[in-house]
Amino acid sequence: MILILNILWFILVGFLSGLGWLLATFVMAITIIGLPWARSCFTLAMFSFWPFGRDVVSRKDLTGRDDLGTGTLGLIGNVIWFVLCGWWLALWHIAAAVTLGITIIGIPFALQHLKLALASLLPVGKTVVDYDTIDTSRGAGRGSMPPAPPPPARSGNA
Repeated sequence: MILILNILWFILVGFLSGLGWLLATFVMAITIIGLPWARSCFTLAMFSFWPFGRDVVSRKDLTGRDDLGTGTLGLIGNVIWFVLCGWWLALWHIAAAVTLGITIIGIPFALQHLKLALASLLPVGKTVVDYDTIDTSRGAGRGSMPPAPPPPARSGNA
């Protein structure tokens, strides 16, 4: 089902959304001042092309430790990003979500645009991972689930 949703997403809205994020990546990469945000733009571009089955999470939540983008410099980078372009990218994704959410068939796509809107507000220090990786990092992966308890013993005659 995830594959079908991703293919429909790519054909209907994902290709243009991903191209927009790739354009933002290119603009950030060619300027010296925008270079710190190029990685975040590229990560979100790849997420925009194929979002179903994946989510945007903080690298600190995923790995359990700080890095350059999750510390104080990441916070400063996110504030600058929000002021310069994060708010209008989020506004575009929200407008797309409202437009798609009007129809019943567009609701799953609208939810993906809302995820992209949240990610576009504060992208520095974030990464895109699949749901299985998120579950594994939280200790709730399929392989780490405890076995079901045995059924209670019956007493008396039935």
